[in-house]
Amino acid sequence: MTLWTAAEIAAATGGTMSGDFAVNGVAFDSREVGHGDLFVALTGEQTDGHRFVEQAFAQGAGGAIVSQPVSRPSVRVGDTFAALEDLARAARARVAGKVIGVTGSVGKTSTKEALFAALDRAPGIRAHRSVKSYNNHTGVPLSLARMPAATDFAVLEMGMNHPGELAHLTTLVRPHVALVTAIAPAHTEFFPDERAIADAKAEIFRGLEPGGTAIVPFDSPHRDRLIEAAKPYAGRIVTFGMDRAADVGAGDAMTLRGGGSFVNATVGGRELNFTIAQPGRHWISNALAVLAVADAVGADVALAGLALAELGGLPGRGARITVAVGGKGDASGEAVLIDESYNANPASMRATLAVLAQTPGRHVAVLGEMRELGDGSADFHAGLAADVIAARVEAAVLVGQAMAPLAEALEGRIDFVHVPDAAQALDRLRALIRPGDAVLVKGSNGVGLSRLVSALANGIG
Repeated sequence: MTLWTAAEIAAATGGTMSGDFAVNGVAFDSREVGHGDLFVALTGEQTDGHRFVEQAFAQGAGGAIVSQPVSRPSVRVGDTFAALEDLARAARARVAGKVIGVTGSVGKTSTKEALFAALDRAPGIRAHRSVKSYNNHTGVPLSLARMPAATDFAVLEMGMNHPGELAHLTTLVRPHVALVTAIAPAHTEFFPDERAIADAKAEIFRGLEPGGTAIVPFDSPHRDRLIEAAKPYAGRIVTFGMDRAADVGAGDAMTLRGGGSFVNATVGGRELNFTIAQPGRHWISNALAVLAVADAVGADVALAGLALAELGGLPGRGARITVAVGGKGDASGEAVLIDESYNANPASMRATLAVLAQTPGRHVAVLGEMRELGDGSADFHAGLAADVIAARVEAAVLVGQAMAPLAEALEGRIDFVHVPDAAQALDRLRALIRPGDAVLVKGSNGVGLSRLVSALANGIG
């Protein structure tokens, strides 16, 4: 199905087309270009996308947006990044369906994926979402540019690590529903306190379409601050949380064998019982947010509940992988790996350690340092000691210099090693892992623990 024609791209960007072509996808990383994609040759501080135009076409690109002459089908513009944003605006303008913006300190990618599964489940519905964690100044316009015109529901993730970023991104997305999943210490290096983080997340409400819905976490200490920030822009404000007083609230929740939850909730005054496949109390909060959004956009809430029961673990965000230990193929030679390697902050660390606490087996934790925490970094890391102990961790591998305060806090309390990088962490883990272990791997993305997960998934030798 054609996503963009050369004429449409030229009209959206004000560029000049070198010839007629049509594309069915958009990419700005030449390594991700597929057959029929539009390649956007972005120019950055580190590299120039024009160097990879030929590579993109060798991989099957159908056209390109460029700011330099090329001998390939293209639309030439003055600034390729501005053109990508223009294409994003054009994509948003032609969609008549409901658009949902998702942000938060924790849970936004998982909630975005769960929302997509919930909305895409209905017969005949065409849903679109941001892929991976494309939620920044380039990822958001790319996700919009990839959105088909005939989209019924779009779920777009928006992230930030500085004030003002969401204020711009939300003007591109122009959501009908804006969701803040949670506020927690993240990127505190760039904010004076947690209230400032809440203010920055609340920028998402500024882009709401007239009469739009703002959805905020009832249980957050910043709930009232978020509500006040939403009032000038929202036609309706909905709360969700682990309290019956929330508009979408959980009354009772029971942990199921295998770690999931059975939840009794109220949604828009109606009672709903549903199951969540994913383990952890934080997933109950994510699920309530999903139901709040589904109700706000007029989707089938019961179908959304069924989708939550079937949702699998996400790579880097809770996926469970069975890995062979010692080269044995039977159950006695296997361990369970909980892959939380994508990112980490104090709130998500505590949540996933609580999940580990509920998992059968000897508990092993590979914990990478949490980055962008500023002057409070040492206290945030040391503060995890109580959660590590509560999770009954018997052996730990602490990764990165910033983990030194946690190492000091755990001294004499559990067995652990402190290593500088993911490569050494893998070596240490190979030496200590045993059949029947439950292994949690979590850290900031820059630590590189995803490579450790990949190595483990390919077998422990």
